[in-house]
Amino acid sequence: MDVSFLLVHSPSVGPTTWRPVAEALRARGHTAVVPPLTDVAAGPPPYWPRVVDEVAAGAPRGQLAVVAHSNAGLFVPLVVQALAGQITACLFVDAALPPRREGTVTAAEPEFLPFLRSLADESGVLPRWTSWWPEEDVAALLPDPRVREVVVAEQPRLPLSYYLEPIPVPARWDHVRSGYLWFAEAYAAQAKEAEERGWPVSRIPGEHLHQLVAPEAVADWLLATATEHERRP
Repeated sequence: MDVSFLLVHSPSVGPTTWRPVAEALRARGHTAVVPPLTDVAAGPPPYWPRVVDEVAAGAPRGQLAVVAHSNAGLFVPLVVQALAGQITACLFVDAALPPRREGTVTAAEPEFLPFLRSLADESGVLPRWTSWWPEEDVAALLPDPRVREVVVAEQPRLPLSYYLEPIPVPARWDHVRSGYLWFAEAYAAQAKEAEERGWPVSRIPGEHLHQLVAPEAVADWLLATATEHERRP
C-alpha cells in the first residue's frame, strides 16, 4: 500500500520546518504535503477548527500517515476524525501527546502560562516563537543562517488565547498505528509516555527543530514506522 505523508507543523512556527523532510520523502517517490497554518489565528477564536480545516483541505486522497511536530500533536485526534478512513498511522515528532481518553487539552501546560503571560503585549498577542528564547538558543535550533532567516520570517504572532483554548479530543482517536520520534531532552517525558502506550519509540538526538538539520534520517524513520505493519508476516 502506498502511504502519503501529511506533515503538520506547529502553528507557532511555519511550513518551512517540514519542507526538507517533505522533499526527502518526495525524492523517494512518496507524496508529502505540508499544509500552511500560519493564518489560523488571523480571526477570532476558536482557532482549532481552522487548524483542522486547513490540514484536511491540504490532504491528498488515499491512505495517509499524519505526522505532527511540537504542539501540532494536539490536533492529531481531530485530524483523524476529519479524515476518517484515510489515516493509517499517527506519527509524532518531538510533539505534544494528546490524551488517550475523550476530553479536552490545551496547547500550553499550566506551569508554562506565567511565562507566556509575561511575554504578551497589551492586546494579548505574543511575539514570534523564536523571540521567546535567547539568541544563542535560536542559533542552536537553526544552525544554518539562511534557514533561520526563513523560519523566523514566516512565523505568525499568536494570541495568548491560542494557548489557552480547549482543544477537543475525540474518543478512540489512536485506533490506528502510532509512533514517536524525539530529538530534545525536553521531550523525554512524552517519549516515555508513548513507550508506555506500546508505541514504537526512537530518538535522533538534537534540538527541537532537528528535522531541519537531519531531514533524511527523519524521513527514514517516518517511512519505516508508517509501513512497518506491511512488513509483518
